[in-house]
Amino acid sequence: MYSPPNYAGGGYFVVPHPHEKKLILKVIATPGTDQYPWEHVSVTLGQATNPHPINRCPTWEEMCFVKDLFWGKDDVVVQFHPAESDYVSTHDYCLHLWRKQNQNFETPDPSLVGYVTGKKIN
Repeated sequence: MYSPPNYAGGGYFVVPHPHEKKLILKVIATPGTDQYPWEHVSVTLGQATNPHPINRCPTWEEMCFVKDLFWGKDDVVVQFHPAESDYVSTHDYCLHLWRKQNQNFETPDPSLVGYVTGKKIN
């Protein structure tokens, strides 16, 4: 774990994988500021004993694990799919989580995704 001085809540973190001992989660966290109010976490996979990256994106389960390390279970964070003209990629297998400070994201009703507690969507 490394966090530069005066970088409250942010930095570079090497997190043990929750299920696979041979893997690690490499996380860069940036806290929001008054000037730029977006909290941001990027996640890539690595090998615990080898500096080479893993050539796959983190899974949903892995991203949920990291989300819960940096935010509360009831906080809503997002992964954006921006306009193609705004694409930036410095690592092919890196995923990002975002949360705007002091603002709640509106989310669709869960029933729009599928079954909710045994009920079928209309």
